[in-house]
Amino acid sequence: MTIMYGIPNCDTIKKAKKLLTDNNIDFTFHDYRKDGINEALIDTFFMQLGWENVLNKRGTTYRALSDEQKQTLNEQSAKKLLLDAPAMIKRPILVHQDHYHLGFKKEQYQGVFSL
Repeated sequence: MTIMYGIPNCDTIKKAKKLLTDNNIDFTFHDYRKDGINEALIDTFFMQLGWENVLNKRGTTYRALSDEQKQTLNEQSAKKLLLDAPAMIKRPILVHQDHYHLGFKKEQYQGVFSL
């Protein structure tokens, strides 16, 4: 089973979903806002991808953090931030055949799905 995690109004998510749909690849979409997110899921993302990679530092939510919050970030404080604001999770996270992939690039997905 293939699962894509993210938020539906994200342009990158839309591109990734389109590539999968256009290539008839079955997947489940997990919307953080509707389907929820919990500490166990974030722990799995951190373990598989590294907490610093999972944290989206380019988004507006991250940029709105205080300088002190940014300077004192660690795995525990990042986890709390992501639970409170899942929009700060880099998107998409794709799980395919028990392998975790972060972000979307057409070439990356072509390799994952042998397109």
